[in-house]
Amino acid sequence: MGDILAHESELLGLVKEKDLVTAFDNGDQKVFFDLWEEHIPSFIRDGDSFAQKLEFYLHIHFAIYLLKHSVGRPDKEELDEKISYFKTYLETKGAALSQTTEFLPFYALPFVPNPTVHPSFKELFQDSWTPELKVKLEKFLALIFKASNTPKLLTIYKESGLSNKETLHQLHQRLVEAERRSMTYLKRYNKIQADYHNLIGVTAELVDSLEATVSGKMITPEYLQSVCVRLFSNQMRQSLAHSVDFTRPGTASTMLRASLAPVKLKDVPLLPSLDYEKLKKDLILGSDRLKAFLLQALRWRLTTSHPGEQRETILQAYISNDLLDCHSHTQRSVLQLLHSKSDVVRQYMARLINAFASLAEGRLYLAQNTKVLRMLEGRLKEEDKDIITRENILGALQKFSLRRPLQTAMIQDGLIFWLVDVLKDPDCLSDYMLEYSVALLMNLCLRSAGKNMCAKVAGLVLKVLSDLLGHENHEIQPYVNGALYSILSVPVIREEARAMGMEDILRCFIKEGNAEMIRQIEFIIKQLNSEELPDDVLESDDDEDEDEEEDHDIMEADLDKDELIQPQLGELSGEKLLTTEYLGIMTNTGKTRRKGPASVLQGGDEPLRRPVTPSGHRNGCPV
Repeated sequence: MGDILAHESELLGLVKEKDLVTAFDNGDQKVFFDLWEEHIPSFIRDGDSFAQKLEFYLHIHFAIYLLKHSVGRPDKEELDEKISYFKTYLETKGAALSQTTEFLPFYALPFVPNPTVHPSFKELFQDSWTPELKVKLEKFLALIFKASNTPKLLTIYKESGLSNKETLHQLHQRLVEAERRSMTYLKRYNKIQADYHNLIGVTAELVDSLEATVSGKMITPEYLQSVCVRLFSNQMRQSLAHSVDFTRPGTASTMLRASLAPVKLKDVPLLPSLDYEKLKKDLILGSDRLKAFLLQALRWRLTTSHPGEQRETILQAYISNDLLDCHSHTQRSVLQLLHSKSDVVRQYMARLINAFASLAEGRLYLAQNTKVLRMLEGRLKEEDKDIITRENILGALQKFSLRRPLQTAMIQDGLIFWLVDVLKDPDCLSDYMLEYSVALLMNLCLRSAGKNMCAKVAGLVLKVLSDLLGHENHEIQPYVNGALYSILSVPVIREEARAMGMEDILRCFIKEGNAEMIRQIEFIIKQLNSEELPDDVLESDDDEDEDEEEDHDIMEADLDKDELIQPQLGELSGEKLLTTEYLGIMTNTGKTRRKGPASVLQGGDEPLRRPVTPSGHRNGCPV
């Protein structure tokens, strides 16, 4: 009896297998998948990785069946129906494989006009592809329908002791943790890379100094101390550098050997060149969604690149191809995206400009004329919908204030008055807006023209700055102190400050501030009570060279925070979008990095007296 039942079961399995294979051969999509869902247990279809992959390829088989087997042009209505069926599968059950490299290219299949000639799908239209898939199907069906009380796959599933949801949850948690570790390691790597470049710069200076000693020039202890301060980025090591007696032989070298570990970095490959003509055309004429994805991908190229040759090559390619149309005089240009009706496009354009402004060469490119500056100033005052757009516009302007011609233009445009008005209510600003507004105000107040502007509203400026002294956001304190110290060099502002009892206000903060804050306030009080401008005040004044910019590249993590768009199934984004649709030939051109001016050493106890950016100040760039 058992043999008869086994035989009948085997015959039934053969019938099912034959029906499925026949539907496969005939391209009968609906019949096949009705049989598939009826005869293949759901725990196998949903839980077995081989079954899931096979089902994915079976859907591809039916989607392109007419393209491979029709004589002449396939019936458009029938072809559209098959493609639509495949697209629905991708958006539902097939979505689970969207993160798998093997299947990722096929999510674009429903959107490609003629897949038969597309290089990504060349393999599908080879004569051997369908027969090989059929063999896999037959083997799978033979295993499934083989007479057995309990299918082996079911046994494996039951023994696992975990449901699919639990397994997926565990895998998701592991993925999140892996991404977190990846970002941590990337930040560490970028920090090492920055330290490496700093070390190279210091080494070059030391070689120059060594050559100078051959000519009889002496190296002073102060110079040695300035070098060591540059080498040690964190405050503990800087304090050590300030406290060491450099007049004693061997002290500097001993400290350096103890503190510096050799850093060995691998060569970083250059990214593929892009077709910038096509890119710019689509940035101007494409849909808003395409524009946003392109702006995001171009920004990511900069922000995720490795500091050094890779990032410099990317930036130089952007500049040499005038990516933002800074030199264009046409009515429709990439820069006009700042005025797009789409909130996403405006925000992503502001983010990209801020990324450019984070790099010294990028600032130089944007500063060729005041067109970009005026557009940003206008957008800053008009943008009232999107806080991140405003943050990035303000961030770019703050970095622009490192360049003297742009400082002058901003002062002439009355930006100081706008900043003072905004800072009257600091609690309504995000931390980023607050920090960069105060830092921008300080940079503009370092110029004589900026101080004269402040003198016109001296009472209001002093009131705003004194209120900010007690703000809970301590990151802004160096810029508040720097702005106060600078404007108090103007007699009329000093008189106004004395009249409002500024010294008493400052002394209140001496009682509760930390050691560094106390020393800076003491400098401000000294400035308040002075009668003349001190001889050693280092102003960024009108008789200095235009190139007196602190030449630092600081890429902020905030540039990529809170992304607004995510690709849907089948959509390309990031580097994949650029290298799939916009691959170019030899648009990456090398360029020797211009040598920045020597940094001016300033004591850590004094208020800031040189233009800085918050990100540069936090990362210990010398001022």
